Order: sequence, then structure tokens, then C-alpha cells
Amino acid sequence: MTAQRVNPPELSRPTGFSHAVVASGTRVVFLAGQTALDSDGTITGDTLPAQFEQALTNLLTALRAAGGTPADLARVTVYATDVAAYRTHAAGLGRTWRELAGRDYPAMAVVEVVRLWDERALVELDGFAVLP
Repeated sequence: MTAQRVNPPELSRPTGFSHAVVASGTRVVFLAGQTALDSDGTITGDTLPAQFEQALTNLLTALRAAGGTPADLARVTVYATDVAAYRTHAAGLGRTWRELAGRDYPAMAVVEVVRLWDERALVELDGFAVLP
């Protein structure tokens, strides 16, 4: 995939995301929502940072299984049960993102939700990627 990150100077400086991503390739991979489930289907981690790391790991595992890399991500949506807590942990969550996915940020949004499918889940990530 070729991805052009577009961050117009008329918009605020993006931190940890891109305002737009122009992606060209031949395959689109839609990634289902991933929470902090382990391979046994049990939510792991009692904190937002721990669950975010596992959810992102799960998302990237699915992406790699489909033949993609983190740089192929065009869009990710983060669903959090507490956006205030997400903002409190934003610096650490950003470090986790960079360690696992690098600095080629997709277009992103963080959305607060009342609850997720699993009542213990604090965060869920979904997205799509464009592969060469």
C-alpha cells in the first residue's frame, strides 16, 4: 500500500493520529473490533492501559494474519467506556501505540460508549487497512 498522511496546516496539529489518509492498494482488510481478550476468550488486564495494549495487540495480530502491517492501517476507531480516563492515560497509550504499531498513524477517532460486549472490557479497537 501507499499511504499519504494528510495534515493540513489549517487544522490543529494532530497528536497520535492523522487527519486524513489517502491509501491506494489492491486489497482492503476490515478488522473486527478487538478487546483485551486472551486466546481463551477472557478479558485480561484490570486497567485501561493494560487492556489497550492487549486490544491493540489483538488488532495487529488479525492484521498480520491477513497479510498486513501496522503501516497499512488507514483507519482505526477506539471505543472507550471512559474518555476522561483515556485522556488521562493518553501519553502512555501513545507510547504503547508507537511500540507496537510505529509512527505511521492512521486516521483515528475515540468514541465514548456506555459499555462494550464484554462487561469487563474498557476499550475496543476496530479499523481497516489497505494492502498492496
